[in-house]
Amino acid sequence: MATDKAYKVLALAQGISNKKAKDLIDRGIVFVEDKKVKIARAEIHTDTFFRIEYPAKMVILYQDDDIIAINKPAQVDSYEIQDMIPDAELLHRLDRDTSGVLLLGKNRPFIEKAIREFKARRVEKHYVAWVEGVIYEKIEINEPILTIKKGKAFSLIDPLRGKKAHTIVKPEELQGKKSKVHIEITTGRTHQIRVHLSHIGHPVVGDEQYGSRTQSKRVLLHSAKIKILDYEFSAKEPREISQYK
Repeated sequence: MATDKAYKVLALAQGISNKKAKDLIDRGIVFVEDKKVKIARAEIHTDTFFRIEYPAKMVILYQDDDIIAINKPAQVDSYEIQDMIPDAELLHRLDRDTSGVLLLGKNRPFIEKAIREFKARRVEKHYVAWVEGVIYEKIEINEPILTIKKGKAFSLIDPLRGKKAHTIVKPEELQGKKSKVHIEITTGRTHQIRVHLSHIGHPVVGDEQYGSRTQSKRVLLHSAKIKILDYEFSAKEPREISQYK
């Protein structure tokens, strides 16, 4: 049976350019049956049937003259959201695969004020996640994180060169050998939650980069609530987290 590179087969099947097909695969939204197509240049049968799962639509939770709160869908880059909203600037970022509350500022004085709050660690950040293994009790993690930004960002625990990072994990629910947890972070290092949970042997479900062995359409991590200044914003859990089986 004939084979060709996955992005070329997808391009032909969808009637799109090779570049667009490669971009869809790189975004992690192309599937064959229940398996994500991960490598655009992998050889694949030319009669393969693909399924593309486009991200949910962006939802505005709240806005006024200073701030806009978005419920970010998974598989959308934070900067893509910034590009969609004229004259707004990200106050922080969420990983591409993380859904939930994302904040943007709408004027320079407010943006600078909000960034000071983040730097001073006066912003409350709450997440929910499904993780590998069973967590019975509260766990506090204080492990310094070093981020390497050559190509795709990757973080690791590094006591010598890492920056301070603090994560609090509390159990919420058990499903077989998986745990649903509530997470609060007081620092905001790149991939902090994912690295810290992997370090204690409980990687986030679907997070193959940091050791999860469970196939999932996405990393099951959601930004549930943020408190900043006099604001508090919450984003409802998406179905894949609220109804995880």
